[in-house]
Amino acid sequence: MTRIIQGVFGFQKKAFLEKEDLFQKLGKGQSPLALFITCSDSRINPNLLTQTEPGELFILRNAGNLIPPASTGPCGEEATVEYALVQLGIKDIFVCGHSKCGAIQGLVTQALGKESHGGPMPAVENWLKFAGPNHDIIKEKAAELGPDKLLTFAIEQNVLKQVIHLQTYPAVQNALGKNQLRIHPWVYRIDTGDVTAEDYERKEFLPLDKARRQKWAEQAHSQETVHHLTDVYI
Repeated sequence: MTRIIQGVFGFQKKAFLEKEDLFQKLGKGQSPLALFITCSDSRINPNLLTQTEPGELFILRNAGNLIPPASTGPCGEEATVEYALVQLGIKDIFVCGHSKCGAIQGLVTQALGKESHGGPMPAVENWLKFAGPNHDIIKEKAAELGPDKLLTFAIEQNVLKQVIHLQTYPAVQNALGKNQLRIHPWVYRIDTGDVTAEDYERKEFLPLDKARRQKWAEQAHSQETVHHLTDVYI
């Protein structure tokens, strides 16, 4: 606790003063560049990763960067997404998974029928029902992938599943239908700083500077249809 409190004092005495004009401006309102959806993992700092300033990212975080589909009923994730699109006019959403994700490791552990070393966590186990891929796919891939590659596969597939869940939200469907939204599936590797994104044409995760992306959807989409992300843009 002392470390946190000392940090606040340091912020007030130095960091705030250095950017006082920025904070004065932010005190009047916000106009973020993008919605950044990522995991609660303490090793991820979205502003540090993207080299953005306060006010430039609208951030949504939870265990496993999960987005429950609209069919599950009202939730904080949908409310945050809706506010970002409708009130703030955001036109880019980044869904960013990360290496060594404990939540997705839990999903893999569940799928393989192994015991968790974290003790009983019924809330976490229930939350993971929104994660992907499903247990059958994980079991199938386990036969051909080692533990590290299996986890990476599950992390990537989870990001893609959350993008599909995003497209069940009316606010997202409306923005996509008007060609006013881009969705970017990313995975961040903590130990190297590398970021991969799903390549639009090859449908696989490639280094960010090599992944091909569509700028905008080529045509408006029906609000009644949920599209795979590569039918929209990444």
